[in-house]
Amino acid sequence: MNKSQFDKMKNGKGFIAALDQSGGSTPKALAAYGVLEDSYSNEDEMFDKVHEMRTRIITSPAFSPDSILGVILFEQTMDSEIQGQYTADYLADKGIVPFLKVDKGLAEEKDGVQLMKPINDLEETLRRANERNIFGTKMRSVIHEPDKNGIKQVVQQQFEIGKRIIAAGLVPIIEPEVNIHSEQKEKSEEILCHELIEHLNNLSEGEDVMLKLTIPTKANAYKELIDHPRVVRVVALSGGYSREEANEKLKENDGMIASFSRALAADLNVNQSQDEFDAALKKAVDSIYEASVHKK
Repeated sequence: MNKSQFDKMKNGKGFIAALDQSGGSTPKALAAYGVLEDSYSNEDEMFDKVHEMRTRIITSPAFSPDSILGVILFEQTMDSEIQGQYTADYLADKGIVPFLKVDKGLAEEKDGVQLMKPINDLEETLRRANERNIFGTKMRSVIHEPDKNGIKQVVQQQFEIGKRIIAAGLVPIIEPEVNIHSEQKEKSEEILCHELIEHLNNLSEGEDVMLKLTIPTKANAYKELIDHPRVVRVVALSGGYSREEANEKLKENDGMIASFSRALAADLNVNQSQDEFDAALKKAVDSIYEASVHKK
């Protein structure tokens, strides 16, 4: 593990950018950017288009290590190059910590939750991640209802896979998202927090994780998680909130920083001039940074 990158993630001021839209969500991300489906004819061309978008974001002067601690990448992005370097190496040289999304999407809903689909090639993916100088990983499950058995399964699966990631020398971001539209969101968060604490308490020294969580309904509900000695950082997903709403909610939670995707790129468009693009990105970066470091 890279010690300076670990220290940056543990103690740095800023937030994590999520640029990890996968095959299923890429068309929607491209459409929001102004690249419609009729502008590419197959998956390879689609991934080329999204890599152009991500390259434009990452190489922008607005995408600064002064504000951005890390970036979560999709596998194709990890294997692609920016200005002659693999993406993670380019980011590391820029002073930004690279992470890799490793999950294969969500299973069908059962017991009020969606577990992750099996990750059959995990060890090979982790081997390649180490080759590409990736620092950590991210994997997402979703909680829809406050079903204790379902939430227990989500957390158990996350930590079982998380321990394999730790064994490979990487830091896992464990992401059990709570659906922001759930009518019993706060109850789900209470159960989730209890389950997370139980699993964190069973980790040994040196088995460190990060947590990526929906901004809680009750401010500072995750304070015990943020303060836990095995937690490097707790980061927030925007979960469908607008950037303005996500920022305001985030400000109420001490020690929690952003890891936004749609909320970061919402105002970017392929047809903007470079100056327009950089200005729109800077506005987003500045507001998310402010919400991550200045609390009410």
